[in-house]
Amino acid sequence: MVDYQEAPVVVGSAPYQEEPARRAGPTEVGEQSPLPPGRSDASEWHLGGSTLQSRFLLGTAGYPSPAILQQAIASSGTQVVTVGLRRQLAQGAQASAEGDFFSIIKATGAHLLPNTAGCRTAREAITLAQMARELFDTHWIKLEVVGDEHTLQPDPFELVDAARQLVKDGFEVFPYCTDDLVSCQRLLDVGCKILMPWGAPIGSGQGLVNPGALRTLRARLPGVPLIVDAGIGSPADAVQAMELGLDGVLLNTAVAKALNPVRMARAFGLGIRAGRLAFEAGVMAKQDMAVASTPVAGHPILL
Repeated sequence: MVDYQEAPVVVGSAPYQEEPARRAGPTEVGEQSPLPPGRSDASEWHLGGSTLQSRFLLGTAGYPSPAILQQAIASSGTQVVTVGLRRQLAQGAQASAEGDFFSIIKATGAHLLPNTAGCRTAREAITLAQMARELFDTHWIKLEVVGDEHTLQPDPFELVDAARQLVKDGFEVFPYCTDDLVSCQRLLDVGCKILMPWGAPIGSGQGLVNPGALRTLRARLPGVPLIVDAGIGSPADAVQAMELGLDGVLLNTAVAKALNPVRMARAFGLGIRAGRLAFEAGVMAKQDMAVASTPVAGHPILL
């Protein structure tokens, strides 16, 4: 029998007043600081009006059982978990004797981030978001509007239409989008303060297929919280995203489908922290040729 139990991690939050999200001005060539303007080197960060210590956002679908999900949340150290109205427990999962699914999630103390997974139109997503706000008592909403059935790629046009209306209705919108800069700018224009660009198609585990595009987003949108969502396969992918300067990582399948979801959740939590620390410390630039790590002067003296 596999023991999934790991040491629990305390989660919590505090109110915080965020600055408005904004586009970047002209890119400053030669800028040395790896931190976006306005950010400190502290590990805590601010998201949707709350101060968080963890940069790991975890999905809650597809786990072997609610009990393992609960252990994975504790092991990961996450303070934000996503939930879907259309969620279905993984095939073969057994109902938990400790209570229903949503009670278990709420008992973790993590922020709930309802999503509109499965929606194909703006109208459908808006309706589902309204229902989620009533059910989960939160104005946070992860906005998903799928535009392609093969890749599950977001529909940029329906996404912007839905975001515009939801912002007017008082939601804090977390749009799941591609890494296209202009599409991201359009989402900011309609009032989104947070962006969730994909690393790769949902559930593919391909990692970051276009790190250059994510690097461009970071450079052009320095004041906007950027959370990589979808496609992450291993903790190494999460480390790479954090080293690029993105603010957080959201994933589900890579943990839920691991042989040991609890241990994998912890591995991702450690990787995300390591990647962030590396970004704050400043990763050295790659060199074309070898560079001696121990400088020497002249030639050795033979006696």
